[in-house]
Amino acid sequence: MQIPDKRPLTDWLPVSREELERRGWDEVDVIIVSGDAYVDHPAFGAAVIGRLTEHAGFRVAILPQPNWRDDLRDFKKLGKPRFFFGVTAGNMDSMVNHYTANKRLRSDDAYTPGGVAGFRPDYASVVYTQILKKLYPDVPVILGGIEASMRRLTHYDYWSDSLKPDILTWSGADMLVFGMGEMGLVSLLRRLATGENIEQIRDVEQTAFRIPYGEALPELPGVDTREMPSHTECLADKKAFARHFRIFEEESNRWQGARLLERNGDSTIVVNPPNPPMNEAEIDASFDLPYTREPHPRYHKRGAIPAFEMIRNSVNMHRGCFGGCAFCAISAHQGKFVVSRSEKSILKEVEQIAAAPDFKGHITDLGGPSANMYRMKGIDTDKCKKCKRPSCIFPTICRNLNTDHRPMTALYNKALRVPNVKRITIGSGIRYDMLIGRSEAESKANGLNEYLEQLITRHVSGRLKVAPEHSSAHVLQIMRKPHYCTFVQFQQKFNEINRRNGLRQQLIPYFISSHPGSRPEDMAELACETSQQGFRLEQVQDFTPTPMTLATAMYYTGFDPYTLKTVYVARDKQEKLNQQRFFFWYKPENKRWLAETLKKAGRADLLPKFGKRPQG
Repeated sequence: MQIPDKRPLTDWLPVSREELERRGWDEVDVIIVSGDAYVDHPAFGAAVIGRLTEHAGFRVAILPQPNWRDDLRDFKKLGKPRFFFGVTAGNMDSMVNHYTANKRLRSDDAYTPGGVAGFRPDYASVVYTQILKKLYPDVPVILGGIEASMRRLTHYDYWSDSLKPDILTWSGADMLVFGMGEMGLVSLLRRLATGENIEQIRDVEQTAFRIPYGEALPELPGVDTREMPSHTECLADKKAFARHFRIFEEESNRWQGARLLERNGDSTIVVNPPNPPMNEAEIDASFDLPYTREPHPRYHKRGAIPAFEMIRNSVNMHRGCFGGCAFCAISAHQGKFVVSRSEKSILKEVEQIAAAPDFKGHITDLGGPSANMYRMKGIDTDKCKKCKRPSCIFPTICRNLNTDHRPMTALYNKALRVPNVKRITIGSGIRYDMLIGRSEAESKANGLNEYLEQLITRHVSGRLKVAPEHSSAHVLQIMRKPHYCTFVQFQQKFNEINRRNGLRQQLIPYFISSHPGSRPEDMAELACETSQQGFRLEQVQDFTPTPMTLATAMYYTGFDPYTLKTVYVARDKQEKLNQQRFFFWYKPENKRWLAETLKKAGRADLLPKFGKRPQG
């Protein structure tokens, strides 16, 4: 069997018994069970871990989207692996994948051929693990991916409106590799290959496991150990859970975090510290593995995979984010410290994309979690090693942070010279607060004006998306986002560059309703403010509490974990819907509602301002 471009089936990792036989394998070392379809591309976690396992010299197979509702034949078809089953829900938490902010079931799934929903269960990591433990009780199960990573300790689960235990206790898995996982996984594989039992391995960084309560742990030289409030304490006292979250976030944001211990009944959950940030060679090695960059041929007749179509002509330049937004899981999963690929590795990937027979000349992104953080890191690494700030740019930009944008400007220009590349747009969001409000000397030293000019004139596809998120100063403080005046200044700069270059491009701001701290009157002011700027908002969302973020801890407890002061939370379904309704003040059906709501809130003074641009 071959695909249309004549590539042999064995270029992909095997997903069936037939493909194992084609390679002459009667068994494999590792089977990766994933809630996503198998796309052999560095943007898909199962492919990365699979290729890394292969590169380390082990036999690996992928079991994508197994049927959990029949006689479980899918879980049996590849046999029993020598070392372990690796289980991931996929590139998204399965509950975020399945449900809207109002807990309505979604009708599609971007990680499934044809975008068809229903090919993974709720809490996929737990369901897959429990099935495997029933079928193969003697085979270890190791969890990975964002669902497991962000549920590695006691966490609030929005969809059941309850505190859930750590996912190891919940699922019965043997170990968890959190974060991006490459370094921890390779260490584990090598230890298992020498004959060590998984119960003996207690010192691998970036892993979590359970031990009987009171059992001694090995010393980790240079690493502190912190005991967190127990699961039982968190269930009984929301302030205990707030303290629990603060410890978790503080240690997640350190260069060398502590080992964390959390008691749950007769067991202790042990979360070893994460690996230090990767160096350039290490991250390059992960991206330079022999991916086909295509979905497995088995999906050809089932339709396109929307998540792949969205990123197939884009390039990820770095990992990690030092923004520290309260509602975001990136720093806790990928790390606060940005790790960047080399120019050589990035340009090689651009060349691969540009050489594809169906490439039309458009690279749709050169970005990352934030588009303009490439190559940014602390000037003095020793200072970074002592720091526990959750954000390097909020409330102010750290003086030790190198914010030089010139490497990105240079790289964009080099990528444009790759044969067949006609155009590059930046699809990732930019942190405009690093570009605005800086002194003339800072702007010049960091190439800020040149970057912004090039971005707007050459790399915007008619619309530039940015995320001010709110206009209220106290809500933005809770979000760890800059003051709204920063966005206003950016909008002015954007419009000025467009006018000067004869362009008619739009700025598309993203906003969130119902975030902790956001009251109805705050949403009214946001709607009024944006209407006066000429926006009729499109890119809006209602806050969804996702596991182990600061905003989720506030949503559940009603407290700021750092001050233990009360935070207003919109929890009622109707109130959440009403907060989002403010975004659409201009719709005829909302005019009467808006007037009545503002009068009740004592803000009737805002009504005449809607839709009227201020003078001057």
